[in-house]
Amino acid sequence: MDKGTIVRTVALAIAWINAGLANYDLQPIPVLQDEAIAYGITFMVSVWTWFKNNYITLKGRQQKEVLERTNLIK
Repeated sequence: MDKGTIVRTVALAIAWINAGLANYDLQPIPVLQDEAIAYGITFMVSVWTWFKNNYITLKGRQQKEVLERTNLIK
């Protein structure tokens, strides 16, 4: 795994944990106390993680084609 994948995964986990804590009226992470901010950050991190881990961009589609040609993915 590369550093970017680890950072995105940790950010996504923190955002969802914080959103869950806010949803159950538990003490959320102190930096993200407002529920609207917590859900906004969760949404942004989710979109960021989804975008970076899928082949949406032109570069990503080209990478997928190379991987398929070399039989590294199906």
